[in-house]
Amino acid sequence: MHIHKLKKYYFINEFNRTHLINLNKNISFIWRNKDKETPINTLIKLRDFCKKNQRSFYISNNVKLAEKINANGVYISSTNRNLNLRIHKLKKKFKILGSAHNFNEIKIKELQNIDEIFLSPLFKEKTNKQLNIYRYLKLRGITKMRDISLGGINNKNIKKLNMIKPFGFAGISYFE
Repeated sequence: MHIHKLKKYYFINEFNRTHLINLNKNISFIWRNKDKETPINTLIKLRDFCKKNQRSFYISNNVKLAEKINANGVYISSTNRNLNLRIHKLKKKFKILGSAHNFNEIKIKELQNIDEIFLSPLFKEKTNKQLNIYRYLKLRGITKMRDISLGGINNKNIKKLNMIKPFGFAGISYFE
């Protein structure tokens, strides 16, 4: 398995066209702006940029907004436990991504009908306990969802992904 064949997701909180245009074409963007409200015209510009450059674009934790601006889907964080995500009539290709840190969160994501699950933190210690490779594989084994590695992935440890063979990986600093 080669890293370039993995699905890649980049969490962004600003639309910097100069930076984004120079990235590999198979990187999808997830808009996650925790600090402030995002003007809708910024999201529309980003959506148009993604369509023009044949990239996927997701909005974090807001299904209605993702539908409204015609994004490719939504990313549901591990803290979002809302089980009514599919109440809306979603378009066929609308994808729901989600993250989890443990068994209970994986079960919630399954109830939310997540298409791909971001298992984290793989390498980086934050408030959640670092998964490490063995715990990661154990969590991946309890679900049939495609797994995306998240947390602390950088140029020094990216080759370790070959050991777990995920469907993809996500991050911030790796792409900056």
